[in-house]
Amino acid sequence: MKLIPVQEAVGHVLCHDMTQIIPGQYKDARFRKGHVVREEDIPVLLAMGKENLYVWEMVPGMVHENDAAGRLVRLCENEHMVRSAVKEGKIELTAAIDGLFRVDTRRLNAVNLLEDIMIATRRGNTPVRAGDKLCGTRVIPLVIEEEKLSRAEDAAGDAPLLELLPWKLKTAGVITTGSEVAKGLVQDAFTPVVRRKLEEFGIAVTEHRLAGDELEAIAAAIAGVRKSGVDLVLCTGGMSVDPDDRTPGAIRRSGARIVTYGAPVLPGAMFLLGYYEDGTPVMGLPGCVMYAKATIFDLILPRVAAGVPVSREDIASMGEGGLCLGCGDCTYPNCGFGK
Repeated sequence: MKLIPVQEAVGHVLCHDMTQIIPGQYKDARFRKGHVVREEDIPVLLAMGKENLYVWEMVPGMVHENDAAGRLVRLCENEHMVRSAVKEGKIELTAAIDGLFRVDTRRLNAVNLLEDIMIATRRGNTPVRAGDKLCGTRVIPLVIEEEKLSRAEDAAGDAPLLELLPWKLKTAGVITTGSEVAKGLVQDAFTPVVRRKLEEFGIAVTEHRLAGDELEAIAAAIAGVRKSGVDLVLCTGGMSVDPDDRTPGAIRRSGARIVTYGAPVLPGAMFLLGYYEDGTPVMGLPGCVMYAKATIFDLILPRVAAGVPVSREDIASMGEGGLCLGCGDCTYPNCGFGK
């Protein structure tokens, strides 16, 4: 930085906040660190008693933090995102719609490994609502070398680092297993929970069947639900390894390709995910979905609702963070579960 007369400061970057005091009216920073001095600022600075200023030397090949933040946010922004105005060298993106937020972690890490560069995002593969904050970008110093920004742009590549996908699935069919429910001996407490969770993603239950416990009956109920053309098939209950629990076998019998039966998540270890040839997803939901606030179903449903295929590798990666701590006052999703 260097000290220059105020009259020569136009176009230069302030190195520190400058406080203005008007007795009985005002005491605050009139100009913030990083502010680029304009012609109209000169009379104000002189009235504040500032005859000389410490400024950053803007030499060729250097970029101001505000301009640098704009270049970094361009690496991130995608459809359905809204850019904020630059403030103190930082620009943020917020969601314009409800949907699934996704991050290309490998490329984001490559950018953040570079000196003096930072892009902070919320956790990827999580649902967001319109207005939710998605990311913030800035550089660490007030001015940064052009060469460093170019390296960040090369590391990011041509595609945006972030993605916000709208909810795609609209309808679901639910098959409730258990002879006690089919015979009316026990009230179906599972389906209302599933309905509520689906509604959060704009999915309506348009088909509902009570199938009892027999494998053939469950498979037939699945076939009937599929004929109606629903976007998602859900089977509730009968998912353990007990001899009487036949839901996994019925899902296989229905023609689904099983991605996984079992997940490294608690609650939700006995979860099943599969897909039919036409791409329709099918899930077998263990009993924990009925009574636990957050389970494997809450982690998988946002991706499925956005039409994102889920692989066995995706589910295997959920082991770290997949243990719910069973807090007395549940704060999910504002906790570490699934993250």
